[in-house]
Amino acid sequence: MKIVVTGGAGFIGGALIRHLLQDTDHEVVNVDKLTYAGNLESLASVEASDRYHFEHVDICDGPEVERLLAEHEPDGLIHLAAESHVDRSIDGPAEFIQTNIVGTYVLLDRCLAYFRTLPANRRDRFRFHHVSTDEVYGDLPDDDSLFTEDTAYAPSSPYSASKASSDHLVRAWNRTFGLPVVLTNCSNNYGPFQFPEKLIPLMILNALKGKPLPVYGDGQQVRDWLFVDDHARALVAVFERGAVGRTYNIGGHNERKNLDMVKLLCALLDELAPEQRGPLDHYEDLVTFVTDRPGHDQRYAIDARRIEAELGWRPRETVESGMRKTVEWYLENAEWCQHVADGSYQGQRLGTEGEGER
Repeated sequence: MKIVVTGGAGFIGGALIRHLLQDTDHEVVNVDKLTYAGNLESLASVEASDRYHFEHVDICDGPEVERLLAEHEPDGLIHLAAESHVDRSIDGPAEFIQTNIVGTYVLLDRCLAYFRTLPANRRDRFRFHHVSTDEVYGDLPDDDSLFTEDTAYAPSSPYSASKASSDHLVRAWNRTFGLPVVLTNCSNNYGPFQFPEKLIPLMILNALKGKPLPVYGDGQQVRDWLFVDDHARALVAVFERGAVGRTYNIGGHNERKNLDMVKLLCALLDELAPEQRGPLDHYEDLVTFVTDRPGHDQRYAIDARRIEAELGWRPRETVESGMRKTVEWYLENAEWCQHVADGSYQGQRLGTEGEGER
């Protein structure tokens, strides 16, 4: 099939596109606005494929979305384009409202119009796959409870509220207009090519520079950690075989406290890069506790039994194996990290200076 992937230059979108082109026969149209977190260098290994196409388009631009649908005639769309950093949503919610809510509406509106033009056999296979987050559910008590697909929404931040809003829009377009949709809500992703504002790459790169490792509050917040390549496999499984109108939670079965994740990556760096530690006895000596984030959710945990039972997907990586792969990747890809740090990736990706997206 030919699949439009929105936000394909981002962290999860890039992993999805690499998986689609390396491990399936699908054709991909990458649609990305190329904001600060979009990095086409992350797709260097697949960009020469004749099954890959790039469209520099803002999903809020209705005429451009309409054009690319008419031009590429896709069999479906996997929607990942979103502003996703919680701290940024607290500092400036407007972009999150615009991209995550208005942008999703524009995609739904134009995809519905396109869907209605398709012959019956192509309408039967068309899917609008909306990729969301477990943060829409709020947080959990410190017990054995888990987020299920039926958990009531209770978002805590402007980011999670904007994603909850977009989820509701997608379900409404299915029920009211008959657009064939599937939804996924995932836990915290980590892995190669993640933008360094997120916890794991920030800690790795700070540690290698001997800079403080800032941990919110007491670091006891619990997250379910999902290796990004496992997530990419799950997204393809849901897009290809998920039931229309169905939601699937995707989790790694890897609950860990934030502080424990930082300690784990420090131990891996002690093993893999002791020469960069300088006078420190251990990288963990750099851990610094900072004022907690406003409205910080305490615990997330995903019940992924539906996708396992219905589609046969399970994560391949444990936290230990996935974190080792992640730390090794950042150690081996210093040039990619430097291009992000100095901003040069923004000029290189479009062949321009100073121009340039979970």
